[in-house]
Amino acid sequence: MKIIILGAGQVGGTLAAHLASEANDITVIDTDLKRVRSLQDRLDIRTVYGLASHPKVLRQAGADDADMLIAVTNSDEVNMVACQVAYTLFHTPTKIARVRSNAYLSKTGLFSKEAFPIDVLISPEQIVTDYVKSLIENPGALQVLDFADGKAQLVAVKAHYGGPLVGQELRYLRQHMPSIDTRVAAIFRRDRPIIPEGSTVIEANDEVFFVASRKHIRAVMSELRKLEHAYKRVIIAGGGNIGERLAEAIENHYSVKLIERNQKRCEQLSQNLNKTIVLQGNASDQDLLLEENIENTDVYCALTNDDEANIMSSMLAKRLGARKVMAIINNPAYVDLVQGGEIDIAISPQQATIGTLLTHVRRGDIVNVHSLRRGAAEAIEAIAHGDEKSSKVVGRAIENIDLPEGTTIGAIVRNDQVIMAHDDVVIEPDDHVILFVVNKKHIREVERLFQVGLAFF
Repeated sequence: MKIIILGAGQVGGTLAAHLASEANDITVIDTDLKRVRSLQDRLDIRTVYGLASHPKVLRQAGADDADMLIAVTNSDEVNMVACQVAYTLFHTPTKIARVRSNAYLSKTGLFSKEAFPIDVLISPEQIVTDYVKSLIENPGALQVLDFADGKAQLVAVKAHYGGPLVGQELRYLRQHMPSIDTRVAAIFRRDRPIIPEGSTVIEANDEVFFVASRKHIRAVMSELRKLEHAYKRVIIAGGGNIGERLAEAIENHYSVKLIERNQKRCEQLSQNLNKTIVLQGNASDQDLLLEENIENTDVYCALTNDDEANIMSSMLAKRLGARKVMAIINNPAYVDLVQGGEIDIAISPQQATIGTLLTHVRRGDIVNVHSLRRGAAEAIEAIAHGDEKSSKVVGRAIENIDLPEGTTIGAIVRNDQVIMAHDDVVIEPDDHVILFVVNKKHIREVERLFQVGLAFF
């Protein structure tokens, strides 16, 4: 596939690396010559220096015959205009744009062929907000991912000493929970993936990814670690777009306090939010945190756009007694350094956004892609089409499907039913199949599995 990426920042650069490794024809445009050269030195891609919305620059990048344009520059306006130019002058089939400002997103009818012809809108702030909200709703989880409109979930937890299943073989999971069907999709032990089998023994500190129906998630978590009590009190540091959206999303169910430095922004937040207590101050102010009972806080979320401020205030909050601390970390080099120490969960906006973008790039009927372990693995939801003659999966039992190395099927969602992927389960047309891919170099093979042969048409 020939893809033009506009913007060589964190998201654009990470996306280019993902797609270039899958044998796509990638061209990246940016106005920062240093970034462009750095990307070209590291990756097997083309780069173009220039303003991404200019017709001449897009033509130089090969827009005349591009299959897809992905606009992820730091400017909403450049992204929007570039999609308009690609549609009008080059008839680019698929146009994806990152748009941050709610001033644009809240206007209905703005993104259509008659206005700005953008096929897929990506809002990083909303993606990260939903991500953090799901972590607050599932105490103890490291990652929570929805499939089939939330009917099934893939959850990552760290196994602790004392968990009933820790130190036991996976085959005993069914005996521990005879009324609950679940499947362990993958295990990461000391940062190395393990494909789970019945004889696999779960060890303390393993990062375990399991699939289950939404209603069974907490029961499965209780097998791997002591269940945490439901959260009640949340402190949010940073009143930007993400901080405000998160407060708005959870304030009716939790006791929420929001700390923001800027007085004018505090006044806006006070008007926009109903139940959230808005405090003006510095989230790294120890006296302020103690005054607001940080020792009784269940979750502290550092959501400013400053990595260092997020790290320092999170570490301080943890030392002062906060039960759980989460921090947004934009610099990927910092994420692995801080997670699991003083900071319980480090959230990478780039990785959260990448999954949404990849959903629209994958071949076959791929409806969900989630980036896992900071991009080391992927969870994919694909829809099975065709029949036994035209499809490589339909009409076959899971044990007879030729899955690429390092790939497991975790579950199948059929209508409203979540079916765990046991060997004898036969895949039917229109099943939503949830796969876990440890080695991303096999992504293309997974896509081919779900592409229907010409005999079907």
